Amino acid sequence: MRSILVIKGLLLAASAALSISAPAQTYPTKPVRILVGFAPGGGTDIMARVVAAKLSESMKQQFIVDNRPGANANLAAKLAAEAPGDGYTLLFMSVAHIMSKPVYKNLGYDIERDLTPITIVTSVPNVLCVNPALPARTVKELIALAKNKPGELTYATSGVGSPEHFAGEMFKMMTRTNMLMVPYKGGGPIAIDLVAGHVMSAFNTMPPIIPHIKSNRVRAIAVTTEKRVDVLPDVPTVAETVPGYVMSTWYGAVAPVKTPREIVQRLNQEMVKTLAIAEVKEKLAALGADVMGTTPEETAAIFRTDLAKFTKVAQAANIHAD
Repeated sequence: MRSILVIKGLLLAASAALSISAPAQTYPTKPVRILVGFAPGGGTDIMARVVAAKLSESMKQQFIVDNRPGANANLAAKLAAEAPGDGYTLLFMSVAHIMSKPVYKNLGYDIERDLTPITIVTSVPNVLCVNPALPARTVKELIALAKNKPGELTYATSGVGSPEHFAGEMFKMMTRTNMLMVPYKGGGPIAIDLVAGHVMSAFNTMPPIIPHIKSNRVRAIAVTTEKRVDVLPDVPTVAETVPGYVMSTWYGAVAPVKTPREIVQRLNQEMVKTLAIAEVKEKLAALGADVMGTTPEETAAIFRTDLAKFTKVAQAANIHAD
C-alpha cells in the first residue's frame, strides 16, 4: 500500500510544480529552521539532517536543524505550532507525535488542528536489541528471561508514548510479560546507554542503532516489521515468534497550519525530489529506511489512520502521561 503512495507522491509532486505561484518560487529568502524534538543522534535527527543538507543545496538557503528535546518531542511540536506560518519554521516529526495525542491530555497543541502536513519522508523498522551481556539471543529466550524475572528486565524508550514505548507495551501485552520501561530523550542516548549496559534492552529505531549492531556492541534479536529487512537479512522478525506483532516508525515534515498552500507544495516538491536522489536513497537504505515521499493529502490520511490505531493501543495498555 505504502509503495503505491510513493509512486503517486512522485507523480503528483511533479504536477504540483507547475501550479506553484511566483512568491513560492522565490521562497526561501532567508534560513529555514527545522525543529527536531529529540536529541542529536536519534532517528528523527538523522533523517532531518539528511533532508536538510539537500534542501540547503537545492533551495539556495540554509535549512538548519534545531534540536529541542523534551516531553517526548512535544516541546518542539508546540514551538512549531506557535510559530508564524511563513515557511521559515518547520517541524521534522515522527509517528511519536501521532502517538502523543491519546497519551497526553494537555499537549498545548493539536497535531491535526495546528500543523499542516508536508510529506512523510521514510518508514523504518524498530529493532529489538539487547546488551551482549544479557543471556538472550532470540525472542523466545528474551520472553523466558522476562517471565523468569518479572519487572526486572529493563527496556529503553524515548519517553512515555514514544514509538519505542508503544513497541514495548505491545510486546508485553502479546507475550504476557512484565518489563520495566526506562525513558530517554531520543534514540541516540538510548543507543549509548544500551552499549554501556545501563539499560539491557530496547525497541530502538534503526538509524541510531545500526552502527552498534554492525560493530557487535549490541545484539539485534528481531525487527518489528512484517518481513525481514535487507540491511539486517539474518535478523528475524518478532512476528516469527509472536504472530501478529508489527510496528514501524515513520518520519515526516509539517509546517504551522497558516503556512501558505503554495509554500507547502513547494516544500513537498523539493523534499520528494531530494528522496529521488541516488545518493540520498543509498544513505537512507543503509539505515534500513524505506523512502516514502507522500503528498500532503496522503500524509494527512496516514495521520488519521495511525491516530485511530494508536489510540486503541494506548487505551488497551493504559498508556498515559498526565
